[in-house]
Amino acid sequence: MEHIVLVCGHYEGYDERIREFLVDEEISIGDYVLTGGELGAMVVTDSVVRLLPGVLGNEQSAEHDSFSTGLLEHPHYTRPADFRGMPVPDVLLSGHHERIEEWRRKESLKRTWERRPDLLKGKQLEDKEKKWLRELSQKNEK
Repeated sequence: MEHIVLVCGHYEGYDERIREFLVDEEISIGDYVLTGGELGAMVVTDSVVRLLPGVLGNEQSAEHDSFSTGLLEHPHYTRPADFRGMPVPDVLLSGHHERIEEWRRKESLKRTWERRPDLLKGKQLEDKEKKWLRELSQKNEK
């Protein structure tokens, strides 16, 4: 669409006639209550605007961002390599791109399995990914 108007309810919502006769779609950003719809409107605006050309520094960033695969994103690490005795996983410092990508995929699956298992229902997974999830499940049972 070329234009979007977000109607922000306050406390109890807004007049039902707006919902019935003027609204094309209703959007929920989650199962919780806010005092007004302004924060929800900002979340929707930010998630849409970032897809416009030129908004992000790198055009491909949105394609590779968290949740672009339908799974939660893998953990991220920055410098220093060791922060207060908590090191970055060795594989990330190895320079071995294939192993790094495999680690990221495993961690993405693990994080999704732990936090949002509903996202895995109906998801097409490779055999090795199914194996990783079985291993996670077995570790969790112990």
